[in-house]
Formats: sequence, structure tokens, C-alpha cells
Amino acid sequence: MNPAPSNSAPSNSARVKITVVGAGFVGSTCAHLAALKNLASEIVLIDVLAERAQGLALDLNQSAAIEGFSSRIIGTGDPEDTFDSDLFIVTAGLPRKPGMSRSDLLEVNGRIMCDVAETIRRGSPDAVVIVVTNPLDSMVSLMRAKLGFPARRVIGMAGVLDSARFCWFLAEETGTAVEDIDAMVLGAHGDSMVPMPRYCTINGVSAPDIIPADRMDAMANRTRKGGAEIVGLLKTGSAFYAPASAAVAMAQSILQDGKRMLPCACLLNGEYGFEGLYMGVPAILGEGGVNRIVEVPMTAESRAQMQKTAGEVNNDMQAMRDLGLL
Repeated sequence: MNPAPSNSAPSNSARVKITVVGAGFVGSTCAHLAALKNLASEIVLIDVLAERAQGLALDLNQSAAIEGFSSRIIGTGDPEDTFDSDLFIVTAGLPRKPGMSRSDLLEVNGRIMCDVAETIRRGSPDAVVIVVTNPLDSMVSLMRAKLGFPARRVIGMAGVLDSARFCWFLAEETGTAVEDIDAMVLGAHGDSMVPMPRYCTINGVSAPDIIPADRMDAMANRTRKGGAEIVGLLKTGSAFYAPASAAVAMAQSILQDGKRMLPCACLLNGEYGFEGLYMGVPAILGEGGVNRIVEVPMTAESRAQMQKTAGEVNNDMQAMRDLGLL
């Protein structure tokens, strides 16, 4: 991950409309960060609990005079308020609860994705869509299938978050400034994700050259379990600050044509040897969404891990077919 670009308002912000779907902790934090960065003149926060969205929007708007942002936040439960949005960040969905199987989660959140896709397709046919809802790779696949949009405009947020977590663990391990660290995590968002130690650098110095292999492996494993670690500490709820930051970083690069290379879930059509599958890979994000998928050399071990993570995504896709979602 590179240092974040400037928070200055883009020149076209007066014409930009962002919708955040889901007014939970992730969604409301996305709306807040997008406003602080002046990414749009209008930010719609929509939730099935309309009054919650309205209350959060009012609270955020009342911070504008203090923070100095010009974005206006609209809280609503009415899908028509989202029409003509340039970009959606979809956070709606339920977290996995004790006793809930992965299939249960696929069905519940899959039906939510179908409803959201219908609203987007009907009212914002030219929008770029960033999906945050879990299980991430499956939900972005379903979203794209239901939208029928070009794949470059339907993207999943995962790799930016996972890479940022890896950066933090490397900073703690080495005692260096986190902004000097770049890291890359590919594959599915879950236990089978693929941290890439060979592409981790500390101000240009290869991290494996100065960190013992066993410590690199330990931090990679901690990265794979990064979300679960936070859930275990919180007891109720899950991470939201870093996921929201990751989604908004992607949105900023797209809306400002930033051309940042960020790892995110993209539809692969031959890249990395996979066909018709959403997985986390490095991509250049700019105007219109994914400008280009970047293929990087991989070790035999990393390729084997990518095959494993692809198998898990395929299993979820079959499960959604069995549920009648696809």
C-alpha cells in the first residue's frame, strides 16, 4: 500500500453522487470518510432502517462546519434517492453469527445483493459498484451477474484491507513507519488469502531480506486471520474502520482517475490462469473502474495457494446455484 493521496476535493466533485448501501458501522464510516475527502457533492446513505440512515446523515451534516467539507449527506430508505449515482459502495448484509453455516450466510446476503442490484440496474445503469459485503468474492460475483454491467465496473473490496493489515503487522515487527511499507495480498478474502512476502518492501527494501522467514510466515498467517482476531477482541461486531478506509481509497482512485494499483476482487478472463472467476489481484483503478489487471510473477507455492483459493470461490458459486441465486 502506498501513502494515501491528498484529501483535496476533486475538480469534478460538484457533479459526483455516491451512494453507500447499508448504514451500519462500515457504511456510515464510508460516508464519513467520503465526505471528509470531499469526494462528491451528494452522498446518499441508504438502509432498510430509514430513520437510522436519516439520523446518521443529520449527525454527519452537522459536523461539516467543523471539518470543513462541502459534501451533503442524505439519509434515506427510498431506493429512488440513489438514482443517477456515479458510484456505489455496498456494505449491506449480515455478519456470520454463531450457529450460522456458510451456506446460510450465502443465502441471506445473496438475496440482499439481488435486491440491491435491481435498484442499481434500474436507477444508475452507468455506475461503478464496489462490493464490501461478505462472503466477498461470492457476493461481488453475484452482484455482477445480476447487474449485467461490464466487469470493469463491478469490483470487490478485500485486498486493500488485507494488504493494509499486513503492512501494520510488518510495521510493528520492524519498528518502522507504516507509511514506508508496501505489502500485497491476493486471492479470496478469507483464510485462503495469499499474502505475497516477495512483494513486501520497507522504503524499497525487500522485507524478506531483513525479516526472518519464520516471522514473515507468522505475520502472513496473522493477516489471514486478521478479521477473526478483531471479532474475538470485540466480542460483538467486527472491524469497520479499516474496511471503510479501504473501500473509500478505491472509490477515490476511481472518481479522481488516480490510477492507483490496488489489490481488489476483479473478474479474471485468463489472467493468472483463471477464467470467469472473481479473485483478488492487483488492478489499476481509474475512471470507469478497473483500467487494467496487472499480472505479477508468482512462486510455485503462491500459485498453489491461488488454486486453493479459487477452489473455495468455485464452491461458493456452486452453492449459490444450488440456492437458486445464480
